Amino acid sequence: MKIIAVNKSASFEYFIEEKFEAGIVLEGSEVKSIRKNNCSLNDSFCFVRKGEAVLKNMHIAVYDKSGAFNTRDSRRDRKLLLHKSEIAKIVGKVNEKGYTLVPVKIYFKDSLVKVEVALCRGKHTYDKKQSLKEKDLQRDAERRIREYT
Repeated sequence: MKIIAVNKSASFEYFIEEKFEAGIVLEGSEVKSIRKNNCSLNDSFCFVRKGEAVLKNMHIAVYDKSGAFNTRDSRRDRKLLLHKSEIAKIVGKVNEKGYTLVPVKIYFKDSLVKVEVALCRGKHTYDKKQSLKEKDLQRDAERRIREYT
């Protein structure tokens, strides 16, 4: 499994409750661009529309050798491939409990491009401060262990 892009702000902004692996509908030139690591999950989000999961605002750079025929938008909506039962579960939680669907990472599994999406609950500012404190304490402890040895 080769990881291509990770949404680092997702773990800071949200409590990740449950993760799903989804396929994504892409064109050939987009896959070639992803192989060259020309994609980003910053500011991207997911939603369910008409029983289909959609990934919005994910940036995939236009492949430079694709020719004049590929003039697609680099931030177009892309369909995610999930089972109906998973989509039903996601819709139920998003409507009832105030969860949101966030893309966490994009990676290759064998030769297929997969997106890991997560059901998340939003953090408050005091939760974010607490996670920053824990991260600083962890970093300080690791630094002291390194200096000791």
